[in-house]
Amino acid sequence: MRLTVFHRTTYEYASPVKESFNEARLRPVTNQHQSCESFLLNILPAAKLSHYSDFHANVIHFFELPDPHQTLLVESTSQVTTRPHFLSLDATPAPMERVPECQRMERCFDFLQNSTYIERSPEAWRLALDITAGHADMWQAAQAIMRHVHSNFRYVPNSTTVNTHMRDVLRDRRGVCQDLAHVMIGICRAIAMPALYVSGYLYNGPRDQLLGSQASHAWCEVFIPGIGWCGLDPTNNQPTDERYIKLAVGSDYADVPPLRGHYKGTTDRRMTVDVLVEAVG
Repeated sequence: MRLTVFHRTTYEYASPVKESFNEARLRPVTNQHQSCESFLLNILPAAKLSHYSDFHANVIHFFELPDPHQTLLVESTSQVTTRPHFLSLDATPAPMERVPECQRMERCFDFLQNSTYIERSPEAWRLALDITAGHADMWQAAQAIMRHVHSNFRYVPNSTTVNTHMRDVLRDRRGVCQDLAHVMIGICRAIAMPALYVSGYLYNGPRDQLLGSQASHAWCEVFIPGIGWCGLDPTNNQPTDERYIKLAVGSDYADVPPLRGHYKGTTDRRMTVDVLVEAVG
């Protein structure tokens, strides 16, 4: 599937600000499941861009605006070709007895730990044991966790902030895609099943039935020995497929915000975000 993504973020400040230093994680990754065919990043006021790859191989663009400005516009346009990577729902590729293997794998270590917004709490551990009881396979257990989060936590726009911790979502039983991903990851990690956070986009098509497709989306990936990282979306209760575009991965949202920065000046500001994902051809 060929998809185009337009992502615009606008900051409007009540008074001019200066010495603004920013990071953008907006370029889709290229891997075995998708190829970023083109990418354009536009900054206003105009700024010189540089880029590098972080610890998780995410592409980060850096720019600074030393002079006073009262608005900041960041626009990215991408074209991505995605490929099917669907693991059958009824597949049983790895028995639960293989979970301890993951703790000895370097690629899994960081995704078994507590992180900024996720903790392997006693509550998460009890939930994990109850949810996975009777499941002998890691892929089936991961799907059971996904279904539980989808069924027991309400998707409520604007009910949380980007800084909301998993423990608060467990208490209130509501949140947005970021929060549902955090909860699922925490439950997986509580029983030593490696799970990471994914930021990206979701193509909804003309039917407008999927949640989270009107903005940046978030889901998680679990590691299945012999298979690798497999995507699951608790917001929509489904494995990821060619409609999903991956931007960046990390331990949780703190590792992958689309934009992050700091500046000198007023804290009175307004931010608006527009995202459009369309099929090509």
